Amino acid sequence: MAAGFIRGVQEQGVAACAKHFAANSQEMLRMSSDSVMDERTLREMYLTNFEIAVKEEKPRAIMTSYNRLNGTYTNENQHLLKDILRGEWDWQGLVVTDWGGSNSYVEGVRAGMNLEMPAAGDDSACQLLKAVKEGRITEKKVDQRVSELLDVVLSLPQGNGAPVDVEQQHKDALEAAEKSVVLLKNEGNILPLRKGAKVAVIGDFAEKPRYQGAGSSMVNAERVESTMALLPGYFLKNVGYAQGFERQDKPNAELEAQAIALAKNAECVLMYIGLPESFETEGLDRTHMRLPQNQIDLLEKIHAVNPHVIVVLSAGSAVEMPWINCCEALVYGCLGGQAAAPAVLNVLSGKVTPGGKLAETFPVAYTDLPVSQYYPGTEYIAEYREGLYVGYRYTTTTKKEVRFPFGFGLSYTTFAYSDLTVTDKGAAFKLKNTGDCAGDEVVQLYISLPGGKVIRPARELKGFTRVHLEAGEEKAVTIPFDGYTFRYFNVTTNKFEVEGGAYDILIAASSEDIRMSSKFEVKGTGAADPYAAGNPARAKLLDCYRTCDVHAVPDASFAALLGHPIPQKRWDRSQPLGMNDTIRQMAYAKNPICRMVAKLLGSMIAKAIAGGKPDLNLLFIYNIPFRGMGKMMGGMITMDMADDIRFIVNGHLFRGIGRLVKHFLNRPKLTKAK
Repeated sequence: MAAGFIRGVQEQGVAACAKHFAANSQEMLRMSSDSVMDERTLREMYLTNFEIAVKEEKPRAIMTSYNRLNGTYTNENQHLLKDILRGEWDWQGLVVTDWGGSNSYVEGVRAGMNLEMPAAGDDSACQLLKAVKEGRITEKKVDQRVSELLDVVLSLPQGNGAPVDVEQQHKDALEAAEKSVVLLKNEGNILPLRKGAKVAVIGDFAEKPRYQGAGSSMVNAERVESTMALLPGYFLKNVGYAQGFERQDKPNAELEAQAIALAKNAECVLMYIGLPESFETEGLDRTHMRLPQNQIDLLEKIHAVNPHVIVVLSAGSAVEMPWINCCEALVYGCLGGQAAAPAVLNVLSGKVTPGGKLAETFPVAYTDLPVSQYYPGTEYIAEYREGLYVGYRYTTTTKKEVRFPFGFGLSYTTFAYSDLTVTDKGAAFKLKNTGDCAGDEVVQLYISLPGGKVIRPARELKGFTRVHLEAGEEKAVTIPFDGYTFRYFNVTTNKFEVEGGAYDILIAASSEDIRMSSKFEVKGTGAADPYAAGNPARAKLLDCYRTCDVHAVPDASFAALLGHPIPQKRWDRSQPLGMNDTIRQMAYAKNPICRMVAKLLGSMIAKAIAGGKPDLNLLFIYNIPFRGMGKMMGGMITMDMADDIRFIVNGHLFRGIGRLVKHFLNRPKLTKAK
């Protein structure tokens, strides 16, 4: 999917930038946290998506992530940028930092970084020039980085580009949104609703749609449509609208009463609920997977007076659903973009048959997933102890009950799968629409190796395709095998290998709905099991991974998976703060004023979050390392000055001020450095 997006962008003469490279899974301490994982988990779970995009469509740019990866910042991680990206994948393009994401400018250039953003005045350039003069980096290496950047810039067409067709863009947005809607429940085939249905619309999201993420991902849409403005064109007997609840989880008896009264007068209720912006925003991690309690309370009360409730859910990710029995239908609108409102209405009315499938598992409860035990990392490191067992890979292996499985989605029609044949080219079969309306089916190919020796999940998705069929139509479908299908990363040989054996090729409608299967013999590369060969003690420690018992992985087992001791987890509060320690860590600084500032910032952030309006600037400041000051101020604060501020925080007020004034007056200038 990423490859397809890149292709579309670059066909317009625009350089696509794939990000964030790599393994940045949390917002807390994102500029200092160290993502600690074994090499196989890194290669299979967190780099394969980039590998496909890079090899297939060659994005002109890659943006590195803020975090460390196994001890080294990604922007200066030679294993990531040199060995893998530019080496194994043979990628030619420019590497750019995330904003303020540069740690050592010199080491970044050495590893493969071409562009530091934002510009840090002349400070970074002077550091690089000094390193060249001192022989710490060669002029040839610097020239190489400049050449790589210029190759991209000069390859792009000049000019302002073609005029924008706003109307066509909106039509495209509508089509994309329609294909993304997922029907999760349709009890008694209450959907699609008939045009004459007497409906009540309840919920703040119907009037004020949540159609995109929050933070730096926000864009200014040319046009955003709302449900209430469009509703008369779909359901002529609309009995009214009630807001029902306050967005930020505050009880409001008056709004509740209005909604309940309205629901009593309707044949059915369209209830628009979801996660507010403050639950899914840059700078914050979700602390749970629940909807706001005021929405759940209202849903239960509405259901008590009118059982014909259709929930329209707006959210950017999975939520717990203990309230699932309080609705007859559930439509997951995701964050559907500027045309999300008409897309959902088209599905509700039957103008469009839903064909979207879930791209993640919806668990019964967050605590059902092993990642709940380890996420997020709260101090030095973020531990990926679950290894390969993420999402459906965990639930299908352990047979854990889920609310809705990965790949799941209902339709207004039905599909029959038949005539599966498997060759070394891939899986071929027939798919027939056996219902009375046209529809799309996203068919999925999983593999499984019963009795395999190498640790692996019970099944893994290896291909999918979307097929459109008119009522009664049948098509031949092929999902090809490729170089990713049977491979695994062997940490002993340090390359991808294939384990030989009789694989089950599974054709499915979801990760839990296997429609057909066939055995297929695969010749392996002959590599020994990397988890057993020559080290019985290590093999024993890894038993929890063989049995997928990863909810509470012991330290010794995680260290055995890593192949080295677990890095230091906790901040050493007895030591002075370093340049990559954060402003929030001033809470235990030597300087009492700085401790007070950290406490004040923390309370201001907590107050803003409680009010439903997280302050992204405060969050950024709170989590920024000291060296970030030298990267984000356009040269007004240099790296030396950032170090002086750190010196003051560590209890050296007067000497620190003296150093700060001296370095301010003598900020590096490229002309002087020459």
